[in-house]
Amino acid sequence: MSRFDKLEEMISMAKVNEFLGKTEKDEKKKKICMILGIVGAVAAVAGIAYAIYRYLTPDCLEDFEDDFEDDFDDDFFDDEDEGEDKEEEEVKETKESEESEEDAAVEKIIQEVIEEEFEEEKDKEK
Repeated sequence: MSRFDKLEEMISMAKVNEFLGKTEKDEKKKKICMILGIVGAVAAVAGIAYAIYRYLTPDCLEDFEDDFEDDFDDDFFDDEDEGEDKEEEEVKETKESEESEEDAAVEKIIQEVIEEEFEEEKDKEK
């Protein structure tokens, strides 16, 4: 064997090693990508299935509970509400009457002050 043959043999072995090394790396990358792809696909299918389930399942129980609570509250608290409404109306009426009395008293005082000043001016003119 000549040196030239040995050189060619070494070059071909280097090419084969490079090719084998690249294929091993590519195979690892492909395996990782396949695993991640499968996990992603399973997660997407599970998410879609859950969304469809939530969309198609009616919320009858919540509507029933709301109706029951509303009826119960209305029947149970009607008597107390009427009593509270009457008390509130009485409080409003007393406040309004007090305010009207205060307004009348203020107007009376203002009229008296005006009359006194008017009388003082008449006395000064005389």
